[in-house]
Amino acid sequence: MTGQKTGTAQLSARSMAITALVTAILCIVSPFSIPIGPVPMTLGVLVVLLAVFILGRRRGTMAVALYLLIGLAGLPVFSGFSGGAGKLFGPTGGYLIGYLPMVWIAGRFIEKSTEYKEKKKTALSIQILGMALGLAVLYLLGTTWFTLLMNRRMVAGSAAERMTFLRAVQVCVLPFVPVDLIKIVLAAMLGNLLRSRLRAADLLI
Repeated sequence: MTGQKTGTAQLSARSMAITALVTAILCIVSPFSIPIGPVPMTLGVLVVLLAVFILGRRRGTMAVALYLLIGLAGLPVFSGFSGGAGKLFGPTGGYLIGYLPMVWIAGRFIEKSTEYKEKKKTALSIQILGMALGLAVLYLLGTTWFTLLMNRRMVAGSAAERMTFLRAVQVCVLPFVPVDLIKIVLAAMLGNLLRSRLRAADLLI
């Protein structure tokens, strides 16, 4: 019994350590960005998707939630080395909060793909589909959020100045689609490789 408790404690400590490490990597990588419009281009989506492969759906979501809380506390972990409630709940904050449903949806499909170990192409297709659906939900949440908040700031303006959902998609989503699709393919390739290597090294549960 004591041995089982010790083993469980070791697994729990290892799990927490790996989750914290992934969160730290997300905090280090995400602030670097290329400003191409209201929403800057970052490597955040790629790192979040890799987190799902390494940690799984639940711990991956936990790592992302920790990252958002760190940013909310004011540490400069968001794009452009920014942080705080103003950033997280500002016009582009929906794209950050959208990481949560993205990692959960992608994680569910990635977990499902393990049932097709002997059919690698099928497993890969399921993974890519899940990541694409998760990204679509992120786009939907972020764009809806952006549209609502921008229109609140334009209450006094004319109807011509108001931000439409279609206009927000053109400005905040379309420029990112090609690059984000490449990130999904890279996440599938690197994620499967990292997971297999880490498991072989007995670093994953």
